Amino acid sequence: MKGLLKGMGVTLGAMTAKKVTTSYPDEPFLMPDRFRGIQHFIPDKCIVCNQCARICPTDCITLTGKPNPDPDRKGKVIDTFDINFEICILCDLCTEVCPTEAIVMTNHFELSTFSRDDLYKDADWLSSNNTLVREDNNNIGAPAPAAKGGAKPGV
Repeated sequence: MKGLLKGMGVTLGAMTAKKVTTSYPDEPFLMPDRFRGIQHFIPDKCIVCNQCARICPTDCITLTGKPNPDPDRKGKVIDTFDINFEICILCDLCTEVCPTEAIVMTNHFELSTFSRDDLYKDADWLSSNNTLVREDNNNIGAPAPAAKGGAKPGV
């Protein structure tokens, strides 16, 4: 009998406790700052260095460039930039090596679809994915710089 009362006490305590679940599709779930979501691509910043494609562990990034149409300027211009989200593991390595920060992470995570073909995203789709972009892409979690004047924090 003592065990039954103890169990009923736990049940009643759980029934009166504050609810922690959310109604997901109706209430958007806000992800933390360090969350690695779908990438946002800024084509104007890309210098076609191919570092993102080289460091990708799953080879899901396809990047091609063409010579700059302006004869006075050196370098290449982005021609195609595609990511296959079917195999992308959202590891954030492509954003860390990008010297111009043309690829940044967002807090978007919803990629569900009925067709695998819809998981191939091009530069137009990635550049329009511009909401919930990280404020500080490469320095999340980095220690704050030391205070000016030679004083060390905490001393």
